[in-house]
Amino acid sequence: MLKEREADLSRMVEPDRVRKEVYTDQQIFEREMERIHETVWIYVGHESQVPKAGDYYTALIGRQPMILVRGSNGKVNVLYNRCPHRGNMICGDTKGNTGEFFRCSYHAWTFHHDGKLKNIPMKDAYAGTRYGKDNPDCSIKKAARVENYRGFVFASLASDGPSLKTFLGKSIVAFDDMCDRAPEGEVEVVPNCFRVIQHSNWKLFLENQLDALHPSVVHQSTGRAAHEVEKILARKAKGGAVPLSYHMLSAFATVTIDKWDDFQTINYPYGHCVLTGYMGLRPQDPDTLAYDKIMLKAYGKKRFEEIIGVNIHHVLVYPGLSVQSPLQQLRAVRPLGVDRTLTEIWHFRLKGAPEAIYRRSLAYYNLVNSPATLINADDLENFWKCHQGLSSDGGDWVSLGRHLGRDLKQGDAVASGPKMGTSEAPMRNQMKAWAKYMQP
Repeated sequence: MLKEREADLSRMVEPDRVRKEVYTDQQIFEREMERIHETVWIYVGHESQVPKAGDYYTALIGRQPMILVRGSNGKVNVLYNRCPHRGNMICGDTKGNTGEFFRCSYHAWTFHHDGKLKNIPMKDAYAGTRYGKDNPDCSIKKAARVENYRGFVFASLASDGPSLKTFLGKSIVAFDDMCDRAPEGEVEVVPNCFRVIQHSNWKLFLENQLDALHPSVVHQSTGRAAHEVEKILARKAKGGAVPLSYHMLSAFATVTIDKWDDFQTINYPYGHCVLTGYMGLRPQDPDTLAYDKIMLKAYGKKRFEEIIGVNIHHVLVYPGLSVQSPLQQLRAVRPLGVDRTLTEIWHFRLKGAPEAIYRRSLAYYNLVNSPATLINADDLENFWKCHQGLSSDGGDWVSLGRHLGRDLKQGDAVASGPKMGTSEAPMRNQMKAWAKYMQP
């Protein structure tokens, strides 16, 4: 029976289409959690979320509740959120400070920040048993592997596998681009994030992030309304500047479908993908010029021009991360069920950059990526409608054939062809990786 199921999985993905069960089947979802989300490198959080010893933040890796915690030695640890005694969650809150050690709220077992057992109350009662400091099973279990790249902390629950840098490959540009735009070479998290629960499969969100065909369709009404106001303000300004925030929304109408074909997607191993074509939110206003002056002093002219010349709009780190590095935005994907997905939408501050530059990217965060925006509402409705349609008997396959056969091989990468930015190559790349991950 198991072999039959494995054979079924191998037939789910074809070069130009995918079976609907990939998005709707509960057993497939459970297998995804085991073979993908609880195996590969998953983003847990940023080290600036836990600046002091004892600071912690909780997160999900697949189905596993985890704790990101700063130790007294300065090291950031990733632990399972489970007491080894009777299974009680160690941290019930999303974030906080645990003090000098963790204390289980059920029976008061205590643990160091690295998870190692500190003390058991009335420990003499365990004399002659297997329970005590010498038994590693009495300590909080750690994530099998933890790596930190430029402050971004990833963990894998599998003891074997590629290093984080090998796994990220060329998609590592997402973190380099974000950090390099900071005069101090680092970013720090804005403490609070937006959280949205989408009533759809996690893969629908990821596919949408590099879908260059949808923005000028789905978000046309919002973009058109913003553009009308933008034109009115431009007339009143009589040649003066119009607030950039309007352009952040009007671009969804002024960048028409045919213009999105000028962008390009580059698809990498492990399912990662880059969408080139930064949207040009760099006006030559006093705020930008002041920022440029600071960057030139920090990096020199040659390096500064290399940094601002990075041609990226969006980076997808499969299977759980969407990064807009030029705008310091990051969305972490946490699957909750076959039809429920939590997205955490984080914003970062460029250390050493002027306040005005922070406020500019914060405006984009609030206008485009917050749960309250029309942009997000448009996407959420379509995610839900897609999942409802896929759950029906209206058809068995999902088409991924746009510009099929026109992709360009570039070493171990596959790029969409010239004037083919709306290609469904990113979706094909994700599903190719999915099929490989899902094999035993």
